[in-house]
Amino acid sequence: MTFSGLRSLVLLVLLNNSLSQLEDICLEMSRLNWLDLEGNRIEAVGNVTFGSCNMLTVLVLQRNRISHLYKHAFSPLQKLGELDLSNNKIQRIPEDLFVDLGELLQLNISYNPIVEFQMDHFDNLHKLKSLSIEGIEIGNIQRRMFEPLKNLTHIYFKKFQYCGYAPHVRSCKPNTDGISSLEDLLANIVLRVFVWVVSATTCFGNIFVIAMRSYIRSENKLHAMCIISLCCADGLMGVYLFVIGAFDLKFRGEYNHHAQAWMDSAECQVVGALAMLSTEVSVMLLTYLTLEKYVCIVYPFQYIAPRRGRTVSVLVSIWVLGFTIAFFPLIGKGLFRNFYGTNGVCFPLHSEQPETMGAQVYSIVIFLGLNLVAFLIIVISYGSMFYNIQRTGTRAKEYSNHIKKEVTIAKRFFSIVITDSLCWIPIFVLKILSLMQVEIPGTISSWVVIFILPINSALNPILYTLTTRPFKETILQVWDNYRQRRSLSSIQQSAYTPSFTWLEMWPQQDPPQAEMSCTLGKSHLLPMESTNGT
Repeated sequence: MTFSGLRSLVLLVLLNNSLSQLEDICLEMSRLNWLDLEGNRIEAVGNVTFGSCNMLTVLVLQRNRISHLYKHAFSPLQKLGELDLSNNKIQRIPEDLFVDLGELLQLNISYNPIVEFQMDHFDNLHKLKSLSIEGIEIGNIQRRMFEPLKNLTHIYFKKFQYCGYAPHVRSCKPNTDGISSLEDLLANIVLRVFVWVVSATTCFGNIFVIAMRSYIRSENKLHAMCIISLCCADGLMGVYLFVIGAFDLKFRGEYNHHAQAWMDSAECQVVGALAMLSTEVSVMLLTYLTLEKYVCIVYPFQYIAPRRGRTVSVLVSIWVLGFTIAFFPLIGKGLFRNFYGTNGVCFPLHSEQPETMGAQVYSIVIFLGLNLVAFLIIVISYGSMFYNIQRTGTRAKEYSNHIKKEVTIAKRFFSIVITDSLCWIPIFVLKILSLMQVEIPGTISSWVVIFILPINSALNPILYTLTTRPFKETILQVWDNYRQRRSLSSIQQSAYTPSFTWLEMWPQQDPPQAEMSCTLGKSHLLPMESTNGT
């Protein structure tokens, strides 16, 4: 197609026509300044297509069928200021395609199935101010690609995570993934506050329970050991949130300058592994405690109480398995890539970036395999327990007395299980949608990771210790004894020494062997009163 007698033409718009081939379109239009060919059927741009368009400053080739660009297709356009190649079928960009476009200010190559970019594709675009590469998966993205673009002020990516590779650019879109923003690791002010609240609650609650369980005598030491182990796992979630909150403060106002370095850092990898360790050990411990309670209630006369050796073996096995699950992705970098560093909070629940096959299999096995099976075991076990209790309610009185105390304990553990279930169901759904490549708003992921995932770690100490009747009685007894000691000390200091009160409240001598009997979960925090008066 050629035009004759249009040597003074400056603007030419051929919008939504059926043009498929172009032969030196500016041959008879030497002054053409603006050319818009949007919505045609052009399939290739050859070396001579714009051979005579020396004055062209704006070229729009949007919404065509371009799949092939010749190496020197744009070499004659040395005055070109704006180039739009968006919404075509370009898979490969020749290495020297932009080498002669030193005056280019705006480049749009969005929504093309481009496989990869060369490191030096944009090296000669020194005056470029706006670069749009939306809708393109850049698997080999590196900072080196954008460093030569010193004058770039606006850049448009498919994903927020890519903004970390162009930290010198003033405006980057999208400017948030729902979790982080260009300014802050935690974009939402509510999340920035809540991460500290949950962290403090989780750490204080679990440390307090560990201290109380360790120093106050319990008739069932094996059960206390399990609870302490569970508190240690839940406490790690508080440590995870504390680290995230600390780095949010550190990067406040300039997160994008540190985003990629943070997500690639050892700190992010380790803290993500700690969060995974916390969740997995907690799930496995709750499953173990539930199964113990199930066997105790459903088969009370066949139940053999586990001894210390078996309980310790189970706890050690759970922690070893938890460490293996959590830290294996750090060992197999080639298989998992940056598994924990896919977002600013370092937890691999959902990622906009494509996962490797190894990471996908791992996610399925852990989140939809181990955790889902554990969840089903807990739900089915408790359902069976309460059905069995109802069914046998008319049996012998001694059996009813035997099980009466267990019902109270089962109800308390059931509240713990319900809390964990409400936390895990959204995670299961989110992970399934993620594996199905359903688009999930980042705000949902952020609330799940910061609010839903750790909330049971914060509530568990309240549910299984702080609100129990033995604990309340112990606190009241400690307070009453403290007041009595102060009163007696002021009257007869020599007759009542502090050591006597300590021995009464926290005897140094261990009781007879405390096996994890059928009263698993019914740990008396107060020691029984001695009959000999000592």
